Amino acid sequence: MLHGPKQTQRRAKQLRRQMTLPEILLWQALQQRPAGLRFRKQHPAGEYVLDFFCPRFKLAVEVDGEAHGRGDRPERDAARDAWVLGQGVRTLRIPATEVMRDLEAVVRHIVVTAHGDYPSTGCAGPPPPPGEE
Repeated sequence: MLHGPKQTQRRAKQLRRQMTLPEILLWQALQQRPAGLRFRKQHPAGEYVLDFFCPRFKLAVEVDGEAHGRGDRPERDAARDAWVLGQGVRTLRIPATEVMRDLEAVVRHIVVTAHGDYPSTGCAGPPPPPGEE
């Protein structure tokens, strides 16, 4: 399982108290253990803190606000995702706007991705609801 040094553990603890609204809403949904999935919130992984982590399926879920598309953030996110992948963990990036717009679709997408039935790279959000594909 992924772990982080004490400094990262302290940062993760602080981030748990400062979650954004989309992170809070998604955490509330993930606490219901959709399809039996168990997640950890703000999980330390090396020098990084993963928004949500499912150890069983080795899946990290990152909720990305608009700042993730600015400046050097895309490059930093890519380096982070590469490091996490090197640890055997896939990263699923979900735009915060999608969490706010359709939380149920986001949760369905996470479940499908965890089970390996949908690609987790280059994701721009959840798949369309059934019948709208």
